[in-house]
Amino acid sequence: MGEHLGNRLGRLRRLSDQTQEGLSERSGVSVDVIRKLEQQRKHSARLPTLHALAQGLGVELTALLGDPPGVPSNGEGDPPQLVAVRRAIMPPMFAPPAEPSGAERLTVALLRAEISDGWTLYHNAEFGRLMDVLPGMIADARLMAAAGAGSQRAAGQAALGKALQLGGHLAIRLGKTDLALSALERAMNAAEQSSDPLLGPMVSNSVAWNYQRQNRLDDAERLAVRAADGVEKRNGQTAEGVRVWGGLIMSAATSAARGGDYETANDMMQTAEDATGRLRKLPPPTDGKMVSVFSRSSVRIERVRLAVQHARPEEALALARGIRLSAGTPPSWRIWLLLDIARAYTDIGNAEGAVKALESLRRVAPGWMRHHTLAVSIVGDLWAGPQRPPGLRKFVGLLGMATR
Repeated sequence: MGEHLGNRLGRLRRLSDQTQEGLSERSGVSVDVIRKLEQQRKHSARLPTLHALAQGLGVELTALLGDPPGVPSNGEGDPPQLVAVRRAIMPPMFAPPAEPSGAERLTVALLRAEISDGWTLYHNAEFGRLMDVLPGMIADARLMAAAGAGSQRAAGQAALGKALQLGGHLAIRLGKTDLALSALERAMNAAEQSSDPLLGPMVSNSVAWNYQRQNRLDDAERLAVRAADGVEKRNGQTAEGVRVWGGLIMSAATSAARGGDYETANDMMQTAEDATGRLRKLPPPTDGKMVSVFSRSSVRIERVRLAVQHARPEEALALARGIRLSAGTPPSWRIWLLLDIARAYTDIGNAEGAVKALESLRRVAPGWMRHHTLAVSIVGDLWAGPQRPPGLRKFVGLLGMATR
């Protein structure tokens, strides 16, 4: 049987240093409901209540529902939000198209701004809010792609491809890899009819990530390398092209590393990092949120992760010392970096360094610690070690771990 919702709620509330009354004020959920959930006198809550609690705690909805996948995988029906996303990605077969709504106000610029905001929600891990707005976003893009003419129609197809790619990413994060492939296949079809020559390669990178989640590492690496070669030949002289190419090389390297070939992966990562210098000499993208995340700091973060995963903690810490986080580094990447630094310190027996990294993580994103099983494993290993530095017991308590 899975962990009770009330246990997760109580732990996340304590982790965010809130009383039940304080959480009630921030979330708008009554103290009585919060108390009953934590005392397990109430065993479930409606989705709007869960969303409000998650917002009050400053965590993803999946943190309350449990570790990813954050939607039921036990044969029960999908939550209403996910059903709406699924219907938007895959409209009902043989049904007449939905009546357009607000078409007179829809422009390419407004649509691109809407999708850019959606990607911001995604990178901030606000998946509950993203599920709320994504169906309308996809519907708007589909309308623009179908109703426009000439260049407007091609721009609509580009917007549709980007919205469906976002849907694919969200589905991957929710553990729905088959839904993700459906979204990404449709995104690729839109890309082929669009005005954006880099959209297809970006969607290919998303497909490669989905293949990684499905343990199809060879497929992922081949796809990323082939797409990167195409970008380098056709678009390698623009900042957008360099960023898309770099993201694909990083993806190929990750697949190689997960397949056990660390040396090839490290060579790829070094090539990618060297290429980030070209970005300083090129005009920046018009809208960086719509292009692959690629910078010197993002490459270094991924190199740290791969070194940690391959039992090279000293190398990981040396790489981490050279990182200067850019303003565009997504919050989720910063979180993973701190987790990896804590893991590396743990692996070399530096418990004080590990606890210091965990303290930094708690300040940056307190609600994420319980959400990531890596944090639990780090604290467990530190507690079982020969040294228990000041501050460690606090994390044991916050994570609800046994102290035998």
